[in-house]
Amino acid sequence: MNLLQRIDRWGERHHPRWLDGVRVLLGVFLFYKGVVFIQNIDALKAVIDESPWLTVMSFWLAHYIVFAHLLGGVLIVFGLLTRVAVLAQIPILLGAIFFVHTSTGLFNVHEGTGLSILVLLLLVFFLVEGSGPISFDDYMRRHPA
Repeated sequence: MNLLQRIDRWGERHHPRWLDGVRVLLGVFLFYKGVVFIQNIDALKAVIDESPWLTVMSFWLAHYIVFAHLLGGVLIVFGLLTRVAVLAQIPILLGAIFFVHTSTGLFNVHEGTGLSILVLLLLVFFLVEGSGPISFDDYMRRHPA
């Protein structure tokens, strides 16, 4: 049994139920941020354009961020494909940490740096821990088709 399988088994046996509430709140927050980014898509593109090596991809990157936050937030809330959704979020949060003090203030809603770091740490935690016992992933694991 490799390391990832052992971590997954340990996580299944030692997952407190209150962590499912944390997972749901994280998903709701990411979905909310996706809605905020939709409302401010031009500001999001302006933030991306500030980086000289991302200017060409600003349109696609902005839409990836919105789509990943909206769909990923919903998947994390329901605990469906949680690790895949988390993997899609991690690069965005790493970028948010670097762009947090921009002139547009887009990422500076709640003292952005600390919030971005907290969300990143929660994403890494759920990448390792998984979705937990109250999730569609667990239901599908217990009831194979």
